[in-house]
Amino acid sequence: MLILVGPSASGKTEIANILIKKYNMKRVVTYTTRPIRINETNGVSYNFVSTSQFLEMKEKDEFVETTYYNNNYYGTRKKDVSFEKIVVLDLNGLQSFIDKMPDEIYSVYLDTIEETRILRMANRGDTREQIEKRIANDRKVFVKDNINVDYLIINENTDLNDLADDIYQKYLSSKKGSQKVKNVV
Repeated sequence: MLILVGPSASGKTEIANILIKKYNMKRVVTYTTRPIRINETNGVSYNFVSTSQFLEMKEKDEFVETTYYNNNYYGTRKKDVSFEKIVVLDLNGLQSFIDKMPDEIYSVYLDTIEETRILRMANRGDTREQIEKRIANDRKVFVKDNINVDYLIINENTDLNDLADDIYQKYLSSKKGSQKVKNVV
């Protein structure tokens, strides 16, 4: 499974969409309690559920990973996991997969400067309060000394199609049994 991680508005979802369209990868549609945004579709972007529904599923041990991020729950259901899919996760979600199936995943960290991410969030319609909250949270969560991924990629002034191609080629190489090299960001 290909796992993309990075701070808010680092390009994870856009790159995932390119990989899905260009290389016919399948998205793991994760669950969340956060409100649906403009241009998102329930069951496609995420499975949007209430907090009580999410906690009930968690209690029934239906998730391989869950996290609480920006005052919302997120999780990947066990029944939705396939080693031929792509998923966008936070670092807690990635760590759950590393703990449970380290040889079956390839993880990519998308690094993007804060100013660029703030502009992207504003352009997608996030409020000033939401942006400030996400940036503050990201500063706490994405401590570079603690990030352990297979591949670090800088998403600054680079064509997203080129980044997606690069990620896909690295992913294919990892699937062919090449030695995985862990890069600490």
